[in-house]
Amino acid sequence: MPRYAIPTWDLPSLPVIGSDELFPIRRVYCVGRNYAAHAREMGHDPNREPPFFFCKPADAVVLADGGRIPFPSATSNLHHEVELVVALQSGGTDIPESAALDCVFGYAVGVDLTRRDLQDEAKKLARPWDMSKGFDRSAPCGPIRRASEIGHPRKARISLEVAGTLRQDGDIAAMIWNVPETIAYLSGLVALQPGDLIFTGTPEGVGKVEPGALLAGTVEGVGGMRVTVG
Repeated sequence: MPRYAIPTWDLPSLPVIGSDELFPIRRVYCVGRNYAAHAREMGHDPNREPPFFFCKPADAVVLADGGRIPFPSATSNLHHEVELVVALQSGGTDIPESAALDCVFGYAVGVDLTRRDLQDEAKKLARPWDMSKGFDRSAPCGPIRRASEIGHPRKARISLEVAGTLRQDGDIAAMIWNVPETIAYLSGLVALQPGDLIFTGTPEGVGKVEPGALLAGTVEGVGGMRVTVG
């Protein structure tokens, strides 16, 4: 057994629906501007350009099962972005689209919390987005549902309510890059691994989260997530 210089920490994980198993989280990749309407609302051209990605730490993922997380520091403009999350059971490099879905263990519903004021400032200064996207508890996520149970959804309503008001309402069929295309493209940039999560982008309607607001997201046929922020 290896001897570590400091105490180790718990492996980040999410529960698997219908079992007592946990899905271990290795890395978290997020697709930027993967819905045309969201690209437009953010002031960008929605033409089908190659996808781009940013990362969140694995321990930014927290289970959104109706509990509460602290409101993040250093922001006065926290935004919500509901997303379909893909959990990988296998990986590799240069995965063909025809084999990409074989890598998928299951799906969940997550929210990419964004410190938009920090992101806007980073964009102005041509700096990385890390502190606007990868802060503590910035990826609340529901439990994972196995693909062997529900298949691979290509068309499903995705929505988010904030404090009881519907804010985001779209369909995953509107993704610019669908799940197999995203997996195939990303595997050309990095060697994907079992335990990786992919947040697949958000539909239009992103907006501000006030302290104490309840976020309730769903993807039809996959499940949901609920978390109070602050």
